[in-house]
Amino acid sequence: MLTLPRQLSEALRLTPAQFAELCAANPEAVLELAADGRLIEMTPAGGETGRRNNRLAVQLGLWARNQPGWCVFDSSTGFLLPDGSVLSPDASAVRLERWQALSSEARQGFPPLCPDLVVELASPSDRLLDLRRKMATYQANGARLGWLLLPEIRGVEVWHASGEPQRLEGLAVLDGEPELPGLRLDLAELWDD
Repeated sequence: MLTLPRQLSEALRLTPAQFAELCAANPEAVLELAADGRLIEMTPAGGETGRRNNRLAVQLGLWARNQPGWCVFDSSTGFLLPDGSVLSPDASAVRLERWQALSSEARQGFPPLCPDLVVELASPSDRLLDLRRKMATYQANGARLGWLLLPEIRGVEVWHASGEPQRLEGLAVLDGEPELPGLRLDLAELWDD
């Protein structure tokens, strides 16, 4: 059985299977796996970020309930991306037919797919450069749409399946069209203190 080292070494590299074993042995650890096998340490969310994450999850859940054909996942779900990385977006959505195409075993572990929608909510402890790298990884692995939410400036970076991200500020509502029909994210509710 693998155990989490006290000091994570830059030389340490794990396969996705070893990473899954490490996570199972250390459920309190908050980790992701880079495509090169390097562990990425995460910090638990602070209170304000956790509150915003909950509001985000509720909005996505309501959309999926009213727009059949989608599964929504919270921030504790790790996805095994095609490049071998295992990342956990703050919120995500996958088309139901893609989810149902996975075996029961694949659904129990880190689902081997990239979500159609990925959402990252920047917190004060996050480095924007790291979040942008993460968004680029989702984009390169097949995400149809990505939203990087920036509460401090009340802005959003929209990452489509290809191309450069588009930065938007001052929006009250973020629209998921055409990639995610009917999805409208109430940003004013997320920004509300």
